[in-house]
Amino acid sequence: MNSEVYLVVEGATEQLFVERILAPYCAMYGVYLHPTQVPKKGEKGGDVRFARVKTCVGNFLKQRSDTRVGTFFDYYGLKDWPSLDDVRAVQGLSTAEVAKRLNDSAAAELSREFPELNVADRFVPFMAVHEFEALLFSDASILASSLSIDVAPIDETLRVYGSPEAINTRPDKIPSRQIANWLDGRYIKTVQGIAVADKIGIDKMRSACPNFDDWLNRLGCVR
Repeated sequence: MNSEVYLVVEGATEQLFVERILAPYCAMYGVYLHPTQVPKKGEKGGDVRFARVKTCVGNFLKQRSDTRVGTFFDYYGLKDWPSLDDVRAVQGLSTAEVAKRLNDSAAAELSREFPELNVADRFVPFMAVHEFEALLFSDASILASSLSIDVAPIDETLRVYGSPEAINTRPDKIPSRQIANWLDGRYIKTVQGIAVADKIGIDKMRSACPNFDDWLNRLGCVR
């Protein structure tokens, strides 16, 4: 059964990723994604705050009763989100539990705000732990060759953290900062990041990133 999903994303990188790579993949499963950046006064993208997200998601839910609405935000740098302080106060939460608590809290708040819109069945959020670039660590050799860097530090990062989605939230250890450091600061998310993602492909990302895979299953892209 085909379905349409309005997808509220964090910024330009996520929108390009969805438009160029994820949407064509999901379309093979009959899931059609329509991405848009979370609105911000005077511009689009970045500075994700739940008040803005709630309004945007609500507007999409109200448009048609036969569509769903998803989100694609990074945990790193997140502000003003239901249960965020509680999640950050607990040590040792798995990446799956971090994402689940934040997604469930957002869904509960939306259900209270829009009780008539069947949020429980129609809202399909994704919280990237810790950020979009975690997906690029799904294949160390492709990441290294695409950026013309040594694979050894990538392998070491994966050894330390265990999986792409566990790569740390410390400002100097988040995935994008590590990539930028290996490139002496010359990392452009919307260029190199999207190019690497395209080479790796969604299936490898799903295999290496259970949180991402779970979201795609909930969207209806069941392998």
